[in-house]
Amino acid sequence: MTETKIQTELPPSFPDHTQLPESDGTFVKNFQEHPQSIILTDSITPVLQRIHPDGEYAIGQDCGIYWRETDPPEQGAVCPDWFYVPNVPPLLDGQYRRSYVIWREHIAPFIALELASGDGAEERDRTPVSRTSEGKKIKPGKFWVYEQVIRIPYYGIYEITSGHLEVYHLVDGYYQQMSPNERGHYPIERLGVELGLWQGNYDNQFMLWLRWWDAEGNLLLIGNERAEIEKARAERAESELEKALLVQRNAISRLLAMGLSMEEVSETLGLSVEEVQKLLE
Repeated sequence: MTETKIQTELPPSFPDHTQLPESDGTFVKNFQEHPQSIILTDSITPVLQRIHPDGEYAIGQDCGIYWRETDPPEQGAVCPDWFYVPNVPPLLDGQYRRSYVIWREHIAPFIALELASGDGAEERDRTPVSRTSEGKKIKPGKFWVYEQVIRIPYYGIYEITSGHLEVYHLVDGYYQQMSPNERGHYPIERLGVELGLWQGNYDNQFMLWLRWWDAEGNLLLIGNERAEIEKARAERAESELEKALLVQRNAISRLLAMGLSMEEVSETLGLSVEEVQKLLE
């Protein structure tokens, strides 16, 4: 996968993830954010493990991306609800990441997703870095920062209340809104996945969830779904084995009733005498 790099090189004196605030003090805005992030991470992990057999990737969930140095520091950060960065280590010097610092790592996230509690106005804010006539700094909008500074190739906005999803793709330096395919999904081609909405129950909440599918339209499963399928397969295989054993037992009984010896029965059924005896137990 081609790395997307930030071009500006900054002095090593700039702070790293251990020196910057890991929270701006705001609350999580709805009950769905954390379970929704877990679904996204859990289901796409097998895909990312295939893409990165060396484990060199990171996923951020409701944590900051620092893109410029400001005072206070958190004014220079944006906080996607979910993002994925290719070709970076999951840990830094053996420490868990507290934030993602662009001027330290220079690789932009490949996709960022926002779970909007309201109408998505904050997530679509295109306000650039600017000042008022009195010289006061105006905080830039998330959309502008993702598009013009960090340059994240894919950006999704999901309005939880209305169930509306928009996905943007960076083309020639600007975001273009994508159109869904025939399944109503948005292909993220370099990952070989599609992003869309799935209605169902998770974490005791029945709603529309943001989920991944593969390129053929098969839903990428989360851990408990994978476990249930494996359990069903094992039960089916066990049932089929029991049926096969019952068929063999009935055949042995019929052949013995016809007067065949144990050796003749075993030869007829392609079993050893010991296997025939065991089936009769």
